[in-house]
Amino acid sequence: MNIPQSNFKPLEPVLTEYAKIPGSLITILQKAQEIYGYLPKDVIYHIAEKVGTTPAEVMGVATFYSQFRLAPIGKYLIMACQGTACHVNGSERVSAAVSEYLGIESGETTEDGIFTLENVACLGCCSLAPVIMINGEAFGNLTPEKAVSILENLREKEEA
Repeated sequence: MNIPQSNFKPLEPVLTEYAKIPGSLITILQKAQEIYGYLPKDVIYHIAEKVGTTPAEVMGVATFYSQFRLAPIGKYLIMACQGTACHVNGSERVSAAVSEYLGIESGETTEDGIFTLENVACLGCCSLAPVIMINGEAFGNLTPEKAVSILENLREKEEA
């Protein structure tokens, strides 16, 4: 199987700026994820080489922090809040409806690559509970039906 090699050129300015600064690995990984949308395996190895550490150490940091993704995400990243305010206002029912509609669980991406679902601890939008955020836009005061309707509208938009 031929695994495609990532283009490291967009990452080089980041490595030039941060690779020799102790304690900058998280910053480098954040910027790499901004560039690639996730952290491809070959990028992790390249970062390790340039920073002067092992791929295992870089992977250890990347897997410790939930902000980092090791697989591509869909066009629409749905973050379903599971914080206290959302929980007491029915976030479990909203998440279940979203999961059922999309046919995926938290951490998964639909087969068509359009949607990724992630349950998160808190989005900081407690007054809108329960809330989901899609590509940075908050949708609050949700019912399971409202959440599915939002996704149906996005799917229709994609099919048009």
